[in-house]
Amino acid sequence: MKIFLALTVAALLSSCATIAPPAPKSSVDHVVMFWQKNPGDVADRQKITAAMDRLRVIEGITFLDYGTAVPSDRPVVDDSFDVALLVRFKNVDALHAYESDPRHTKEVKEVLLPLTKKIQVYDFTR
Repeated sequence: MKIFLALTVAALLSSCATIAPPAPKSSVDHVVMFWQKNPGDVADRQKITAAMDRLRVIEGITFLDYGTAVPSDRPVVDDSFDVALLVRFKNVDALHAYESDPRHTKEVKEVLLPLTKKIQVYDFTR
């Protein structure tokens, strides 16, 4: 019985470890989709993602990751973008500080705008 109980507890604990916790209240998620001027161009995509990596040091960011679209036949899925960026901020003030940070405005002006034909942003909070 003790072995069964130990295995059951271990199974429950391991399954709980895979549950992602919710974002902290007041945090803000900043989702940005990029459509490249030269769709699928690997060199341009590398320049875009390198610019994103340089943004990681801006204060107030608690998470930053990016990737490419997952192809889908589902009508509710927009897979037409080339690169997506997800940035989580401590709060709305941190998002606003990021938007005006000179490192952010430099990457937007020198890399992101020259290489993209469309940028779509979604911001949301808990």
